[in-house]
Amino acid sequence: MTILGAINPENLLTERLFWLKVDGLIVMIGYVLGSIPFGYLVAKARGMDIRQHGSGNIGATNVMRVLGKGPGYTVFACDALKGLAAVLAAKYIAGHHSISFMQVQSTGNTYDPGTPIYIYHDIYIITLPESIAAISAAIACIIGHNFPVWLGFKGGKGMATSAGVLIGMIPLTAAICMALWGVVFLMTRYVSLASLAASIALPVVTMILLTVGLIHGWPYFYFTVAACILAVWRHRSNIVRLMNGTENRFVKKPKAEPPQEQ
Repeated sequence: MTILGAINPENLLTERLFWLKVDGLIVMIGYVLGSIPFGYLVAKARGMDIRQHGSGNIGATNVMRVLGKGPGYTVFACDALKGLAAVLAAKYIAGHHSISFMQVQSTGNTYDPGTPIYIYHDIYIITLPESIAAISAAIACIIGHNFPVWLGFKGGKGMATSAGVLIGMIPLTAAICMALWGVVFLMTRYVSLASLAASIALPVVTMILLTVGLIHGWPYFYFTVAACILAVWRHRSNIVRLMNGTENRFVKKPKAEPPQEQ
């Protein structure tokens, strides 16, 4: 913690620069974590470039279709955990970096009127707000997943990573939207439709929970609006296929019947 003396315009500028420095660090960490292409790495470990198979996407859904449930669940978990890690790291950094302003007032000395006495009053501790830190990390992490520099800025659609950052920021909202995702998927067997339903519900659920006081921090609502728009945009090709009836379903494979005895 750094004490900067009396509050003045120069110190206020220092405060803004401090915010930019800390937020810049958080954004960098968030992007790097988000850009780790777990889908690509898991498939590559099996001798396959997942970008050349299925839909060509590096996300958990395509990995599951091409390589099976085990690798698909692994990729989903890793993508979600990197989102959670980015938010938790941002909260830690914001909570452990601060600067302080100490307001100073001078008065005359009773015994020597020409000598000022400095009386220190309120101390103002400045930190980056936790919600701003978390949102910065979340946005950077999702962008890193969707546009990883290591793969020519061609990544996944960010659903698992979005789930991870939401768990770290507003877990109640995350739980409700994940439950909605599960219901829609079980009813339709369309991953894309379930993802779109959860994405569109995300800002609505967040606004309701904020209004009734079950969660706090209106900046989270604005984040969920942006996340919804990005998710719908990333699923625009799926929307076209859903409208044309050509979108792939996850269909349970029928069990093989045992051979009949002769």
